[in-house]
Amino acid sequence: MLILGINGSPRKGGNTDILLERALTGAKAAGAETQRINLGELRFSPCLSCENARKDGVCKINDDMQKVSIAIAKADGIIIASPVYFGSVSAQIKMMIDRFQCYWAAIFMHKTLKNPPARPGAFICVAANSKKEFFENSKEVVKNLFFTLNVKYSKELLCAGVEGKGEVLKKTECLQKAEKVGFELVKKEGDDGCQI
Repeated sequence: MLILGINGSPRKGGNTDILLERALTGAKAAGAETQRINLGELRFSPCLSCENARKDGVCKINDDMQKVSIAIAKADGIIIASPVYFGSVSAQIKMMIDRFQCYWAAIFMHKTLKNPPARPGAFICVAANSKKEFFENSKEVVKNLFFTLNVKYSKELLCAGVEGKGEVLKKTECLQKAEKVGFELVKKEGDDGCQI
């Protein structure tokens, strides 16, 4: 089983980065292979809403998003990790999601693609404050992507009250739950998530 982790934080060594790595460690402990993509290291455009977009699900813009699309297609499970920025996911995550518009249209409008087999997905979200609506906004954006990719929203970790770089390292419970998210995504055990 291959678990793909997608890091939407531009901050290396930050809280989102750390929690995603812990989740991937948990997935490895459960016997999975893992792959990681740091969106902040890629060069890709936001969706340009092309008038003559392709109808086969492939975006016509040739940039680093091709690497992301290929990795997602190969993955047996996906973990999306993002900090909360202005009440939602980071710009990097939203840009990636918007680029799947062609894919969505191919499946649901043009009927030129079939949905891939269902697979599990998880969402890790970190916020400096504890506003529930910020987490809910972020979750809905990720759930829309998962719906398009036929990924079941199976696990989540919502970690509030963490702001300074690496501050999450002081939250042992949050780190342990991140590993549990990765482990259970592979083993398909336990509840549907946790909120710290």
